[in-house]
Parts: sequence; C-alpha cells; structure tokens
Amino acid sequence: MRCARLLPPSFLFLSGLVFAAEKFSKPAPEKMFADGKVFDAQGRPWRTAVEDWAGAKQRVANDPAWAAWLKRERTAVEGWIAKHHDRVAWVAGWSHDGVSPKDGSALRWTDQIPGEEVQFFSTPSDPHIAITPKLMAWWIVEFRGQHVETMARAARLWRLTGDEHYAAWAIAQMEFYSSNYLKWEPVRKDQGARLFWQSLTEASNLVKFTETVRLLGGRVPAAQLQQWRTQFFEPEVVVLNKNFQQIHNIATWQRCAVAQVALLFGDEPMWREALDGKFGLRRQLADGITSDYLWYEQSLGYNGFVVAAVNTLFTTAGLYGRAAELAPEMATAENLMLATLYLRFPNGQLPNPADSKGIPVAPNPATFGANYRVFPTTLGLAAAADRRDWATLRDPPAAPPRPFVPPPVTSRSFETSRMALLKSGPWQVFLHYGQLTKSHSQSEALNYSAAFGPTDITHDPGVVGYGSPLYRGYYQRGLNHNVPLVNGEGQEPIHRGELLSYSATRVAAAQPNYRQNARASRTLAIEGQNLIDTATLETIGPTPQTLGLALHVQGKVRLPGIFASDAAFAQGRPEAFGYWRNVQRASFHDRAEFDVTYGETVIHLTVATPGNFRLWHGSSPDVPPQRRESFYLELSTPATSATFTTTFAPQ
Repeated sequence: MRCARLLPPSFLFLSGLVFAAEKFSKPAPEKMFADGKVFDAQGRPWRTAVEDWAGAKQRVANDPAWAAWLKRERTAVEGWIAKHHDRVAWVAGWSHDGVSPKDGSALRWTDQIPGEEVQFFSTPSDPHIAITPKLMAWWIVEFRGQHVETMARAARLWRLTGDEHYAAWAIAQMEFYSSNYLKWEPVRKDQGARLFWQSLTEASNLVKFTETVRLLGGRVPAAQLQQWRTQFFEPEVVVLNKNFQQIHNIATWQRCAVAQVALLFGDEPMWREALDGKFGLRRQLADGITSDYLWYEQSLGYNGFVVAAVNTLFTTAGLYGRAAELAPEMATAENLMLATLYLRFPNGQLPNPADSKGIPVAPNPATFGANYRVFPTTLGLAAAADRRDWATLRDPPAAPPRPFVPPPVTSRSFETSRMALLKSGPWQVFLHYGQLTKSHSQSEALNYSAAFGPTDITHDPGVVGYGSPLYRGYYQRGLNHNVPLVNGEGQEPIHRGELLSYSATRVAAAQPNYRQNARASRTLAIEGQNLIDTATLETIGPTPQTLGLALHVQGKVRLPGIFASDAAFAQGRPEAFGYWRNVQRASFHDRAEFDVTYGETVIHLTVATPGNFRLWHGSSPDVPPQRRESFYLELSTPATSATFTTTFAPQ
C-alpha cells in the first residue's frame, strides 16, 4: 500500500523550529488501512458511543461474572473513600520525576503517604530511595489523579446502584476542589496549572471532573452547579486556553478537555472555539498528523497518546448527540492508531524515534480495545470482548465480523514523516533522517534500528523519565544512537533532512546542517544476506574535527584479546560518555571485525574506515535499568571528512 504524499510545502526555519506553511494532505482518510476497520451500514469506520444504564443494571443483576466485577469495584472505591482525603497543602509535581536517581528506573507508587505511612521509595533495581521534596511532589500528582478518577467511579456507581453514599462523596469532593481551587498557586507560572504541575495533567484530569458532574445529573442543585462552573470549570478553561497555542500533543488534550466542559454546560461559543479556533482540535489533527498518519512530533508513542485524548471527546460528543460534527476528525484520528502496524518489527517492537519511554509494541490489543466505542476494529472488538470494566458494561462491544489479521510489513518511504523502512528477506531496517518540529526531538537524525528475522540486532532504547539527569545527559545525546559524531556529539540543531534516494532495498538520506561545523549522510542497503551501512561526515570549514561513530548491539560481542581497559574514556569528552561502564579500547587500521551472538543467531560485524582509528567497547544504558553493549569508533587524528562502513553479515 502506498502512502499519500505531501505536496512540497513551504517551510520557515526560526530558532531551530520548523513550521509547515500548509497542511499535510490526507485524502479519503476513512479508506486508509481499511482491512482492520469495521464499517457500519453507512460506510463509516467510526461509531457513536452509547451509555446504556438500563442494560448495565440488568447485566450486573443477571450475570454472575458482572455481579462479581461490581462487588470488586465497590470494594475498591469504598476502600479509597474510607482512607483518602486530598489536602490543600499538597502541591503536585511532575509525573516524570518519579525515577531512581541511580539508574532512572521508574519508582513504585503506592497509596501510602510518604513520611507518614512509609519512609522511603523504591524500584526493583533501587530498593531504598530517600523521600525528597521533588519525589513527594511526584507522589502527590499520582495520588491526586487517582483521587479524581475515584470521583468518576463513585458517580458511575451511583448511577448504576442508586446508592446515595457514592453521590454524596463525589459531590463533597467536587465541592472541595471548587471551594479551594484558587487557593492553589500555579505551580508553573508559564502554564498556570494549579491542581497539577503542568497543564497537560490539568487537562487529562479535567475530563474526569466533567464526567463526574455529567453523571451526577439532576442530583446537584442548579445553584451549586453554577458555583462549580464559575469557581472551578471556567478558571480551568482559562488556564488551558492561555498556553500551548500551537500544534502539539498537549494542545490536543487541552482542546479536547475544554470541548467537554462546553458540552457539560451547553456553552456553544466555547465549543466552537475548542474545535474551530486558531489552534483548535480541527487544526491540531490537520497539521499534527502527517500524510503517513504519524503524529508530527515523531515519537510513535504520541500516536496512541493523541488517540487517547480525542477518544475522550469523541466518546462524550456521542453521548451528547454531536458525534457527526466530528466525522472528518474521527476518520483521520483512527488512522493514527492503525498506522504503526505497518512499521512493526517481526518481534512486535516498534521503531523508537524521538523521546518515548521504553520501546512500544504493535499491535497493542489494550490500545485497540480501549478505543472500540468510537473506533471499532477487528482487533479492538476482540480485545474488548473479554474485558469487564465501565466501558464494556455500559456499551457492550459487538462481536468482530472477522478475525484480526496483522497487515504485512513491506518497504515503505514515510517521506512526510522523515522516516523510511526497508524489508527484504530476513532483514528489516528503520531509518529516521530528520525532524518536523523541535518538540520531543533528540540528537538522533540518521539513526537506524535493525532486525534479522525475529532477532533484535540494534534498537533505539527510548528515554528515561524526563526528571532524571540521564534524560538530557545521555538518552537525548548522539552517543545513545547509531549516528556519526562530531567532537563526540550528534545532530544539532534539528533539521528535516533530505531523502536522496529510496528503493525497496536501499535508502540514502542527508543532513546538510548536521552540526554548525559539519554535514552528514547515510546509506543503508540490504545486499543479499548482508546489511551494509555507510555513514559520511564532512566538516564545514577547513579546521579538522574529531570524527567518530556510535554503534549499539543487543547481542554479546566476542572481543579479541587486544582490547585493554580504558579508565580515561570520558575525560575531555561530552557528558554522555561518562555513563558508559567497563570501557575497553583497541587500535585498528582500515577495519575491525567481530562476531556478535544473539542467542542462536551469530552476526559477523565489520566496521571500516580508511586509515588508523581507535575503537572503544563498553556497557551503555539501554531501557532502564537494563544495559547493552556498544562501540564508539573515532579517527586517530582530527580530520575534515570521514566515511564509516558497517557490515552485518549473518553466519
């Protein structure tokens, strides 16, 4: 299947940011990726969500499995209600700060209050972590999110069971937040969020507040409802509308949240602005989704994140009878969920451009199942069939009309997304050669990942939590990627790059402004059973520079005895070099060869460059807390140009 291509746009370059002067073309989005979609009688790939409370009551009354689920839900909500109360004195932090200071692994969150009920945090690899103000603030943001979600669960229980206890508690919590909202000072002056550290979290939780109040319906007196509107909801909307006036995943969440407040209070001007404003939802999806149906910030995780945002609005709009107004946006957004299937490696991993945490997988049945109420797909309906939760109770999924069959992965050029994929024989290679925006970008242009059949040969490990020093100190830097390096650094500033040539087995791309003092290019070719990478660097100006190449492998390298320990590896080099361990060094002329063992697969690895060079091998950070084996090659003397050829030959 060929992707729709963007007509050559006019781009403006300002302070490292790239602004597209026209939209990405996306003709007939409802027809894209049709094999996985389920169409209705009118030929629509989307549906209007419903909320069948009468049917829900019958299900919990007559179905023992649903009755058992309801018992568990009541126990969980009542347990939270009995134990937990939010506090005005608690100031929320950043969800990304919950990481180990030792290795960046994610902290375990429990509902025990730090300093009162528990005296330290922990991760599996770091079992005793001191409670600091920053980590306490991280705990608060997680607690508050759970508390607000429990409000919505309590309101649902009231609608289902009629138990007044749940409504009274949810109303009391809404009154607490309404009465105290303005007592919280904005945590970040640039965003204005009060309950949470950033406006993104404010938006995603505002969705829960609106559902809570919607479900309480006529139970709340009109005067009290109006008070909530003026003291809480309208100030929240002001916060969300005053920042992120741009195309961005956070802006998409903000516009979706504001639109749901508009539906709650029947505020038509607010609804129109959220959809049709200068940076309203319609423009977010028109300009934020490329012709390849990938989110333009390039992290593939943001495909699912944006789908999660719009799903909250599309679901709610259906309940208010306004889904049809969003038909073009629904048809477009569904393709975000499906597009990554065509990028997956044979082991299910996805490529990992930009700064997602961890390595995403495709297909992800949980993601498809979570969106079945609006985006019915064969995989989503099958995944939702076995779920028992509030969505499937109120809006039971239909049976899928046919089994889910993963689409074949073939060589494709994702030119509007600045990516390319080669698939030939057992080899599959992904190249990321440029960026469309600075948001979430890294020093990784010309980075590649590769698989030999189901074997992960080399991958991008993503990033650690943003609050960790490893995020900027290592994971965003060139040394973490399979890229050429100038004086130890990768690409800076960002650039959309140039696709020089493309075929099913060969791709070539260039970065004319790789760094202020250098240009770079890369060619990847599958030739028979071998994968051959050729990377070039050329300095801008006559002054020689230190030229090198980083290469990471997911296997075990058989090092020859000529390698010797090098304790001075990081001295005089950028910060990222300090995160490697057990570094050894050897000198070579023209080429170096190794066998790399990946389970039962052995790859003969050859790295070559004319003349003398030094090669370091060490242990580098992988997906935290894991580590992997890595090489750093550097010309023995500064130079004005270099060509590095790497050959992966299966044995």
